[in-house]
Amino acid sequence: MKLIYSNENKLLVHNVKNILEAEGIDVFIKNEFAQGAMGEVAVFDTWPELWINDESDFERASVIVEGVNRKANAADWVCNNCQEVNDASFEVCWKCQEAES
Repeated sequence: MKLIYSNENKLLVHNVKNILEAEGIDVFIKNEFAQGAMGEVAVFDTWPELWINDESDFERASVIVEGVNRKANAADWVCNNCQEVNDASFEVCWKCQEAES
């Protein structure tokens, strides 16, 4: 088992989990419900952690997680078809379903 990702936001951890599982990588979440212990333990120790079961998947999973993080930090884009502003995580316009160009 090897730690691949951690974040204070449980939704982001679950998103990365779903992406990795869709790629056939077996993962599990530790500390999913540890936030109730905040104050008793260090804050960072309560963050949900995503662990890989098979360490041979670590390299491939690292590339995927890096891509997810890069996409999350990218700039919003404007649809060429309808001029709607879309979040960087969208590959297709939420309004008109035109693909990002």
